Amino acid sequence: MPELPEVETVRRGLNRLVSGATIASIEVFWPKIINNDVDSFKQRLDNQTIQTIDRRGKYLLFRFSNGLTMVSHLRMEGKYNVVPRGEDQGKHTHVIFHLTDDRDLLYNDTRKFGRMTLVPTGEENTVAGLRTIGPEPVAEQLTLAYMTATFGKSKKMIKPLLLDQSKIAGIGNIYADETLWMSKIHPMRPANSLTTDEIATLRQNIIDEMAMAIKGHGTTVHSFSTAFGEAGQFQNHLHVYGREGEPCERCGTIIEKIKVAQRGTHFCPLEQRL
Repeated sequence: MPELPEVETVRRGLNRLVSGATIASIEVFWPKIINNDVDSFKQRLDNQTIQTIDRRGKYLLFRFSNGLTMVSHLRMEGKYNVVPRGEDQGKHTHVIFHLTDDRDLLYNDTRKFGRMTLVPTGEENTVAGLRTIGPEPVAEQLTLAYMTATFGKSKKMIKPLLLDQSKIAGIGNIYADETLWMSKIHPMRPANSLTTDEIATLRQNIIDEMAMAIKGHGTTVHSFSTAFGEAGQFQNHLHVYGREGEPCERCGTIIEKIKVAQRGTHFCPLEQRL
């Protein structure tokens, strides 16, 4: 599933490509992707301009000129592409936004898990998932006081806590493994066992890693691509994720892979001791 850096990369690309574009019409080939009534969804966006595209956690927020926002969750395989009108859209294109400038904004989704929900701008938090979402992993929002209080009252293992979007927005499997390795914290440590110093180190690593991953246009592990159809580059900078059987960059111990909360988890057994 695309994590925050990947979704932010898509957002920036889409803003460059379609901000200011006006929708001429919409075709929906897989109605379940639309959480609204499909006919109403299409009618309300006819002749509307995409003013900008924002992001909250892993959700894209398309802001339209008539005071509506389309909340788009890519889930595991969702992608947006912009192509000239009439170009072959491929068999996995399920929604086409025909633009008035003879281009098409395509939504492709191999697994059809992605969802779009149209709401009045300002009411995004009524959408499931956004209603309880935690702070963004940036210094201004993810404060040490917040993390200390949140971790201190949880006996949950630290990795699934990092994956809990109601605690911190946008962290997924890859960046949880990476930031725990960087912080030398075992993924199965109870959250309330971390010291203040360990939490401070983890917090800074989360903030730094997310910023670096965004700068690297996200991580391509399976099929992620940017809005320009390009693969992300940050997979070339991963330290532990996907590197089971390889030596740890710091100490040379062989990286192990285990299951934690049903998720494949990579760690160094020497430096990340339980």
